[in-house]
Amino acid sequence: MHNGHFLRNERQIGKYASIIVFLLLVVYAVTLTKGLLSLTSQQEPIRDPFFSILEIIILIMAPLMVVLMAAVHSYAAKDVKIYSLTALIFMSLLAGITSSVHFVVLFVSRQIEAISEISMKVFFSFTWPSVIYALDILAWDLFFGLSMIFAAAVFKGGKLEKSVRISMLISGWLCIAGLIGPVANMQLRMIGVVGYVPVFAVVCLLLFRVFSRPK
Repeated sequence: MHNGHFLRNERQIGKYASIIVFLLLVVYAVTLTKGLLSLTSQQEPIRDPFFSILEIIILIMAPLMVVLMAAVHSYAAKDVKIYSLTALIFMSLLAGITSSVHFVVLFVSRQIEAISEISMKVFFSFTWPSVIYALDILAWDLFFGLSMIFAAAVFKGGKLEKSVRISMLISGWLCIAGLIGPVANMQLRMIGVVGYVPVFAVVCLLLFRVFSRPK
């Protein structure tokens, strides 16, 4: 059930944001798969050009995800706006942290020459443990996961909205489960990746359908 004052321009913004994020997720998934298949060992980091493409996709996608959640907040009925606002705040935290991380990695870390290999791995590597890796896990597994869980409360009513709610909850809880990785086995972090790539892509498609419906 949506807000009766959900405006046409808000609906359009939601439509465009959801489909663009979906397409970016598809490109991200394809690039990630190709990058992983190019490795000779699971211990190796993904190399260029795949790595740089992934970084650029995230920098483009992160602000669009905030726009998408802002559309969800506008769509929300008055009695659930506290949930959509909370989801928007968590999504903004995700975007701020992950954009900072990937901007630094893409444009700063490669230009630093006077730094030891150990310091490089500790601060700028996506090999665990490292500072930027920890920040990115915080952003995607915790803040994105919480954003999905709170946003799910907005969608109640028909079959389509129920599908959105279930997909968001699956996405959110998978991301939260991915937090097991840093404290147990980093291979388990892939649980979170499933939550914020393929499952979130499904969420975006469903949101596109929601925002495409006539009043």
